[in-house]
Amino acid sequence: MWARARPWNDAGMADAVAEPRPDHTTLAGFSALVLMVGINLAAVKATVQELAPLWSAGLRFAVAAFVLGAIVLVRRQPLPRGRALAGTLLFGSLSFAAFFAFVYWGIQRLPVGVGAIVFALVPLATFAAAVLHRLEPFRWLTLAGGVVAVGGIAVIAGGPGSGSISVAGIVAMVLAVLCAAEAAIVAKRFPAVPPVMMNAVGMTVGAGVLVALSFAAGEAHAVPAETATWLGLVYLVLFGSIATFLTYVFVLRRWTASGTSYMFVLAPLVATAFAALFQGERVTGGLVVGGALVLAGVYVGALLHIGKGTGKVAELPAERPEMAGVPADCVRCV
Repeated sequence: MWARARPWNDAGMADAVAEPRPDHTTLAGFSALVLMVGINLAAVKATVQELAPLWSAGLRFAVAAFVLGAIVLVRRQPLPRGRALAGTLLFGSLSFAAFFAFVYWGIQRLPVGVGAIVFALVPLATFAAAVLHRLEPFRWLTLAGGVVAVGGIAVIAGGPGSGSISVAGIVAMVLAVLCAAEAAIVAKRFPAVPPVMMNAVGMTVGAGVLVALSFAAGEAHAVPAETATWLGLVYLVLFGSIATFLTYVFVLRRWTASGTSYMFVLAPLVATAFAALFQGERVTGGLVVGGALVLAGVYVGALLHIGKGTGKVAELPAERPEMAGVPADCVRCV
């Protein structure tokens, strides 16, 4: 069962209610979620040091899709049909194929901390996409937050000590963010599908497209030889994909979507610290200042308004109201 939804009115808005205080078990799950999501990009970086990016991503999701497919078979869940199937296939194409093609290509050219901070734009981009699709009202705070966040990206790309920052890598990560935002809109507009099934089908689509693109691009299809690569792949399959998804659902059932969404602000801090401690990446002044601006912009533009206002909380209309305000595809969180 999904967590109990907020009451909705005829305008598609959720009535404001007091946000419950998470218990210790929920906070422990949330902390584990932030930690796993924060380490994910570092693990991706470790795998693409040896393996070609599209091939590495395809391997990851082929294995993860097999595991989730086995869970679906054990549960005897039927495949979605009609518009639900179409939405699931489109979701997989955007959320796993396109998103991770850009992420794996971009992270080869960027420090982990920079990639994680750019990825933190997902909630803000999702709200912007919702406005463009007329699922959300326009807010000046969202625009202001976007301007601040873009300024932060500019500081990261051109600030002190940023001479080695790849603009092409940043562009690739921004395109990944836009894919994630559109995938969230797809998940809202099409009929709801159980999350395990949605991700099993989505990962299958993603693995197939990524492997096909890898062959089309003429990438090398080597078996990992380095211990760090194997560790990265094992982590990404077991923890970065499956455990992250299960923990996300656990936390979301016990807490609000708005509370859970704060992982987007905290995860880049974990990623930056992990990469500096274990991968020898340097934390520059531009990264610190620009990262602070990006996270501030995300907070102001996408999170500040949640749970506040004049008695109403504007959220994305959805078949699963408790998912509103959080990208529906964030269960795979890089």
